[in-house]
Amino acid sequence: MNNQPANTEDVMNNANSASALSKTKAVEVETHPFAPVLPPDATVMMMGTFPPTADKWAMSFHYPNFYNDMWRIYGSVFFDDIDYFRVGDEKRFDPERIRDFMFERGIASCPTVKQAIRETGNASDKNLTVVTTVDLDNILPQVPKVHTLFTTGGKATEVLLNLLAEPPAKSKYPKTNQNMDYPYQWQNDEAVLRANRVNELTLYRLPSTSRAYPLALDKKITAYKDFFKKVGKL
Repeated sequence: MNNQPANTEDVMNNANSASALSKTKAVEVETHPFAPVLPPDATVMMMGTFPPTADKWAMSFHYPNFYNDMWRIYGSVFFDDIDYFRVGDEKRFDPERIRDFMFERGIASCPTVKQAIRETGNASDKNLTVVTTVDLDNILPQVPKVHTLFTTGGKATEVLLNLLAEPPAKSKYPKTNQNMDYPYQWQNDEAVLRANRVNELTLYRLPSTSRAYPLALDKKITAYKDFFKKVGKL
């Protein structure tokens, strides 16, 4: 039986396909594991990026790492007790208590990133490749009273600003503890598009609560307390 000579173009295409498949297998696209917390009467919404890998979780809820200070900051700001949301002497926080608090106080939490690739296998925003961003057209109608978004770091700020019809230059991004108008224009609702409706939102950038962020805990607490006073939560 005579073998037909291989088509060179087919061989090259097969090789390229194999190479692309190999590269695809080398990375893993992860989906954010926690659903947004969207109290219907919320007036402010906290927006971060992506949680650490599951082995670093102390609970199945936003900011799950026991050594991230988010819930210590909330405890201090609202209850003058950094351990308010902690479960006794255990190294974990109580997600139900946190969720109940957020509904009572009208504070929403929604990540800016739905899908991402961890280039270095950790939670560092610096090495996070964003694949799919938040769909604000879906989220905002669920929290119609929200007037203020606040980010918990630079990456989340960048993601949100790039969702604007006219994203500002990086030099115009708000620095930590600063704010700016956030004229998000709805994309999918044809009626809204016809009316050219724009949400009148304000975006605040707050310091990251990760311990990798070089700011003392008491200064982070002060920053968050000042913010919550400005938006009428204290």
